[in-house]
This record gives sequence, C-alpha cells and structure tokens, in this order.
Amino acid sequence: MPDGSPTPPGTTASLVNLPNIITFGRLCAVPLAFWLVLEHRIDQAFFLFVAAGLSDALDGWLARRYGGNAVGALMDPVADKALLVTMYITLATVGALPDWLAILVVFRDLLIVGGVVVLAVLGHAVAIRPLYISKLNTLMQIVLIAVSLLQGGFGLGIPGLAVVLTWCVAVTTLASGAAYVWNTAHGD
Repeated sequence: MPDGSPTPPGTTASLVNLPNIITFGRLCAVPLAFWLVLEHRIDQAFFLFVAAGLSDALDGWLARRYGGNAVGALMDPVADKALLVTMYITLATVGALPDWLAILVVFRDLLIVGGVVVLAVLGHAVAIRPLYISKLNTLMQIVLIAVSLLQGGFGLGIPGLAVVLTWCVAVTTLASGAAYVWNTAHGD
C-alpha cells in the first residue's frame, strides 16, 4: 500500500477485490430495481436505490484507500449508468416520470457512448473527462429518482418539487450533452 497501511481482507489488485465485488453487486441490483418498480413496490425500490448509492460511496472509498484497478474503474460507471438509465425508463413506464424525460436521458447517454465508439473505430482517441455540468446533471438525476421513489412509495414529498427537478434534469441533460459534443468536436 502506498501509505503503508495493511490491505484489508478481500482487497487486492486482482480482478476479485472488495471494491469490485461491491460494484458487481450494485450492477446485479439493477434488474431487481427494475422488477420492484414494475411490481409497484416503490418503497422497496427506494431502499434499494439508497443502498446502491451507499455502496457506490463505499466501493469508491475502498478503491481510493486501498487501490483500485482498471476493471473497477470501468465497471463502476457502467453500474451507475445502468441503474440510472433503468430507473428512468422504469419510472417513466409506470408513469412516475415523464416519458420524454426518460427518452432525453437515455438519448444523451447513447449519444456520448455512440460518439466515443464511432471515433474509436475511426482511430481517434477520445478521453472523456467528467464536466462540471455533467456532474450537476448526474446529481439532479439521482435526486429526481430519489424524490420520485419517495413520493411513489411513501406519499412523501413537497408539492411541485418533482416538476422543478424534472426541468432541472432536462436542462442539465441538454447542456451536458451539448458540452460533450462541443468539446469533442473542438478537441478540448
């Protein structure tokens, strides 16, 4: 370890380490979250979503503290995106979020991933750096999902909050998608 601290049990530089196991568990929770929402067990989906968020923080902390690896660095954002996209699609399917918003969120992610793949196939190296607007967008997306699950599962919420958050997610989704396209087109 760089700081001389001992490696905790189950944490190694190999493929199978504690941060990667936690991340894989979060990825495996995606179909369960999908099913819970479809079965109108929104309260349980809320707790699963919170647990996924806590596990994301924990595996990130463990990877920084004890050393992560390339597999974890790739798997973590995949698990995060899989959960967010799945929740947007599923919550729109059950009427808890507007369909157009789910389409916008998914389209932005497909645009970014598709652009990276196309450029890679054409032989252009693309380094995607998280932008401030993208981080804000992710935060807004998470908060809207949590609020929607809280309202749907427990009837708790502030009147009009979901509408305000919906528009915040829409604006930041458009802005972050445009920023990635602009930066990639201009080589920033």
